[in-house]
Amino acid sequence: MEKGEIRLRKVIVHILDSDVGVPVLSDTLLDYGSDFGDFLREHICKIDATDDKKTCEFRKEESQVYQQLLVLEEAGLTDEAFVTASQNIAAHLYGIMNQNIEIPQADFVVALFGTDTENYLALLKMDYKTSYTHQTQSDAFGNTNEIIKFRAILPTAAQKLSEAAIIRLSDFSISLTEKKYEVNGTKTNYFSKLFLHCSGPLSPKTQLSIVTRAIGTVQKKYFSDGEQFEAQMETKQVIHEQLAETGAVDVPFVLDKVFQGKEEYKEEVNEKLEKYKMGPDARIEPRAESTARRFEKQHLTTDTGVEIKIPMEQYQDGEHIEFITGLDGSISILIKNVGHITSK
Repeated sequence: MEKGEIRLRKVIVHILDSDVGVPVLSDTLLDYGSDFGDFLREHICKIDATDDKKTCEFRKEESQVYQQLLVLEEAGLTDEAFVTASQNIAAHLYGIMNQNIEIPQADFVVALFGTDTENYLALLKMDYKTSYTHQTQSDAFGNTNEIIKFRAILPTAAQKLSEAAIIRLSDFSISLTEKKYEVNGTKTNYFSKLFLHCSGPLSPKTQLSIVTRAIGTVQKKYFSDGEQFEAQMETKQVIHEQLAETGAVDVPFVLDKVFQGKEEYKEEVNEKLEKYKMGPDARIEPRAESTARRFEKQHLTTDTGVEIKIPMEQYQDGEHIEFITGLDGSISILIKNVGHITSK
């Protein structure tokens, strides 16, 4: 979804501040200008493009949000129906927030928008940030400018929202990002489980993290310290090559390359992946460039506190970096063919 494709049609904002004691629900649509419209489009595009995004489906019988969407659709997406549905959805979210103090207060923006082919509803929870601003006090002696702390600052257009959803109204499919907060003493994805009542596969970013952790756990179990280091470097190299060549990570291919001839190791990794409903033929297709960039460099930290960042190309060619394992198991790093060094 490109920013230029998004045509905002109706926007409303509700204030969900648990310190107030009740949600402050708006009764009218927001008269937004071009600047605020661009602000909303930026956030909608970020949700659509991030690899933190999950694609989910409503558990229809459980979801109050889904029921409100049905009513909104039956009413023909009128202004009155939109305002009422947004109020009910916001009140439902506030009830969850008010019972769980760890969930941040926020402004809750509901936006109906369309592209050339589809209508969507965006639910944007804009958590408050604390920052500083100025304030002028005037009295008989003149003006006094002060700097005050202000806690209800909204996220900027450059920041990603922690919790937000985009719902395609033709089939009610959901794209969402979320963050875990403590609910009844347990870290929970409350936005999907308690608010939307939806479920779906893990995001590409989370899947990739699970795969690398599972491989690393098996490597630590069976390899010595020196072998672990080389194996972890090799794993990152294989994933980097896959992303560069195909734009995706074929998990069976990665396991074959990392654990050559070690079927029992591969089986152990697959057992760990099955716990997250990732089958033996799993394929991960990240979209965001930032996900691939994580594998473009090797970040090394020694036990003495030395940090080294190595571009993957230089690690692979063998002409610039050499790792030497001593008889005592210690590792030396030789940086070769350096023409110039810059100190920062």
